[in-house]
Amino acid sequence: MPSNTNVQGGKAFARLKEQQMQKLEEINQEYLEDQKYRDEEDLAEKLEGLKNKYAEFDLNDQGEIDLMGLKRMMEKLGVPKTHLELKKMITEVAGNSTAINYRDFVKMMLGKRSAVLKLVLVFEDKANGSPCKPTGPPPKRDIASLP
Repeated sequence: MPSNTNVQGGKAFARLKEQQMQKLEEINQEYLEDQKYRDEEDLAEKLEGLKNKYAEFDLNDQGEIDLMGLKRMMEKLGVPKTHLELKKMITEVAGNSTAINYRDFVKMMLGKRSAVLKLVLVFEDKANGSPCKPTGPPPKRDIASLP
């Protein structure tokens, strides 16, 4: 193996991810201590789930979900959107920013205001709980059951 090859890349990436997760955990702690969210049921579990979902779609490892991360999220949820729709979603959540930071993401998910992204993510969680489509072939029908 050549001596000029950096073999620490994987360890450096793991440290970067660990630091990012610590930052997200610190923000979660702020929400846990905030009086505004005291009455929220299972807040700690919700925040942990949001942290993991957010980290999954932070593609550039900068601590924010940009246009491409949001595009990937929507495609994974089975709701692909155009770039204009994605920009509108980001503007709705983050204002004039070009990316969604974790505070905005949590505020949107815990807030009372209904955002398109929140509705899609909530729908995805419900869809994961129970299958919408029955499996197997459709049942046999007779002529009497037809309209």
